[in-house]
Amino acid sequence: MNLGHHPFRAALAVAAAGCLIAGVAQPATAAPPDSVPAGVPQLEALDRGLVAVSTAQGVFLSWRLLASEATGATDTGLAGPDFAVYRDGEKLATVTDSTDYADAAGTATAEYTVAPVVNGIELAASAPVTAWAQGYYDLPLQKPADGVTPKGEAYTYSANDVSVGDVDGDGQYEFVVKWDPSNSKDVSQRGYTGPVYLDTYELDGTLLNRLDLGVNIRAGAHYTQFLVYDFDGDGRSETMLKTAPGTKSIRYEADGSVASEAFVTMPEEDVEAGYAHTDDYRLSAAGYQDHLADVFQGWSDRPEVVSGQWPATLEEAWGVPVTHEYPLSQESAEELADYFIDVYAPSRSVNNRLREFEGFIVDGPEYLTVFDSATGEELQTIPYKPGRGDDGLLWGDYAMARIEPGNRVDRFLSGVGYFDGRHPTAVFARGYYTRTTVTTYDWDGKHLKEHWYVDSGHVPMTNPFNDSPHGRDGTNPEYATITTQGDHSLSLADVDGDGKHELVYGSATIDDDGSLLYSSFGVLPAGSAAPGQNARLGHGDAMHVADIDPARPGLEIWTVHEGATSAPYGSAMRDAATGEVLFGEYSGRDTGRGMIGDILPEVPGIENWGMRLRAADGTVIPGGSPGTNMSIRWSPDLTTQVVNGSGNQTTTIDDWKRGRVLTATDTRTNNGTKGNPSLVADVFGDWREELLVRTADSSALRIYTSTEVTTHKLTTLMHDVQYRAETARQQTTYNQPAYTSYYFASDLDWSKVPVLTTPATPGEPTFKDRPGTARDEVQVPTNVAGITYYVNGEEVTSANGKVRVTGEADVVAVPTAWYSIAEGAASQWSADFDD
Repeated sequence: MNLGHHPFRAALAVAAAGCLIAGVAQPATAAPPDSVPAGVPQLEALDRGLVAVSTAQGVFLSWRLLASEATGATDTGLAGPDFAVYRDGEKLATVTDSTDYADAAGTATAEYTVAPVVNGIELAASAPVTAWAQGYYDLPLQKPADGVTPKGEAYTYSANDVSVGDVDGDGQYEFVVKWDPSNSKDVSQRGYTGPVYLDTYELDGTLLNRLDLGVNIRAGAHYTQFLVYDFDGDGRSETMLKTAPGTKSIRYEADGSVASEAFVTMPEEDVEAGYAHTDDYRLSAAGYQDHLADVFQGWSDRPEVVSGQWPATLEEAWGVPVTHEYPLSQESAEELADYFIDVYAPSRSVNNRLREFEGFIVDGPEYLTVFDSATGEELQTIPYKPGRGDDGLLWGDYAMARIEPGNRVDRFLSGVGYFDGRHPTAVFARGYYTRTTVTTYDWDGKHLKEHWYVDSGHVPMTNPFNDSPHGRDGTNPEYATITTQGDHSLSLADVDGDGKHELVYGSATIDDDGSLLYSSFGVLPAGSAAPGQNARLGHGDAMHVADIDPARPGLEIWTVHEGATSAPYGSAMRDAATGEVLFGEYSGRDTGRGMIGDILPEVPGIENWGMRLRAADGTVIPGGSPGTNMSIRWSPDLTTQVVNGSGNQTTTIDDWKRGRVLTATDTRTNNGTKGNPSLVADVFGDWREELLVRTADSSALRIYTSTEVTTHKLTTLMHDVQYRAETARQQTTYNQPAYTSYYFASDLDWSKVPVLTTPATPGEPTFKDRPGTARDEVQVPTNVAGITYYVNGEEVTSANGKVRVTGEADVVAVPTAWYSIAEGAASQWSADFDD
């Protein structure tokens, strides 16, 4: 018997069966959660994600490299399996340096598969796909019916934000689509809105379920923040969001007919209090006047009045002679409500047209509900924490010149954080201008459990009708300084390098344990409202948390700020670990937009722009700057592009140096001038991001993928915990891009990309030569975690590891998902049995 170590000649494994959607491979999923080594964060068990697209040059193929397969770094990418590419069962090529292939002879009717090749062993192939014939894919949508408000105003629907999740555990993403009515409102805008709907679709357009949020959830970017994520680790995503009486789930039969409808479960105390799903808490103009009279009638009993913090009478608060006795009678309260609406409010601002104040919801129960994303089944409903408390009086909504009931109190955000480094936790926030609150929850499959809670407390005011609550501390000493620091989005990232996510809440950051890590301040410069004063960086509309400057350790935060003369900076770069401002620029105005991206590959680091285009170190780069609506990683060279187009403009992708690289004809972005695509994320294919936008008539969700071949091999971005969490967060309020936990740009150092596989050392097989018989035998170890053995190309499945062989025996050790072969370890053996 001759023993040796040599490269094994590849043997073909049987392709995995699966269903087919044109252009996208369906399952053969990754390892189940119980086979993942300790220390690996909970991530989705995604399939190969193969996509094929017809191009002028043939057919372009793109597929995923999974984090469970990557084993290290090369000069141009990550090490991992090679991939065998097949067209109609015939092998075309073996791809080693990327997860792309261009088939010049390809046709739209050809079927393609890819199979990973590890240590010479060809493993299970993807399911076959055919090409997107038009260069994009249209996911058919079912638009809700038009409606009419209580005032007789007609409205229609358009598809808005989209989130993705594997809702049924098949390894591929489903799509959760928010429908916004045409009368959707900002929280500062008066008027009725239609209800909001959330649909869950398969990629082929099958509508799995629809959530009708009902009349008691107002439509607008600030109201509905929905999370789609596998929170309990069962391989299936849940949907979690704010609900109210009247919210219901609609389930569908296979033929599209309604199978069932079910309202959320109201807490017993609400039912006993007389609340019902037929309630309508939307205020008419007359209803607001009645509401205000009720608030005024209880003035003398308010704790703030009793304590002497607020004026004893409403007239004193308004600076007019006292004309009524207190406690107020109903008649007096109504008279004062009239005076407030018709005289006092307009005297503060001509925009205070409170006789037109309608459509807002300022009372009634508020809930948080967990739904099964696949079925729409309600899993649990609890009271929303914190409740509004009032119509915004305590939140400062009546204190400033613009009187805006229901504004600051109804600013919501949501996100997903890995606060223990392993498991996802839901994040729901309320408020950021004055009182600031964050409630986090773990979901175990049956019950929500509060993880931690942050509350600044209300900002004390001496007069709720004439005060300046912004930029002042809240009443809770632990979190007093986080008021006015929140943005119209949030981020979850490991800012201090401890392996756990922190919550970056605009200009303040909450540590993984819920304690305050820091709140960023700066000195107001000359020309500001108060030169020399230490002031909060304050609220802003855009924030980006990433490794922006690779020359510095850790992450950075790029923000813009709207505080005008009361903000130290119009735009600023900060150290994410400490909140220290690295560089910034005072603007004296509301700096409303800002973005980052590697748009100039010859400039080190990631460029940033808000007021001016700058390098990562703050150096000003002459000339203009790109748009700020949304970035996208579209190019094969790891640079950044920008998505442009708002309102009725056509959506485009533009490269700062090359110009236009995509015109998405007959598509639209969302949210007015914000120009947000429905989603930008690495949904399938290689590591580049897909563009998901609605068609102009919202009949479909149109999906574009880049078709330029790259020479870089990188794991799907969805297997980076920061990027995956940020993708789930993208839908919240003013949609912001998702960023990886590592530096991602054209000058990427591949050795610094996290590799999550665990090295394993295979045990050597035993060869038993029995001359003169046909009973020669190989026995492979059965107790080596993360290793599967193949003998002569066949997987060893026997419990004792024994395999009968004749003649030559070639043994190969192949790492299973989330494992790699340890450096220097032998993984191939051979023997010749001389009979």
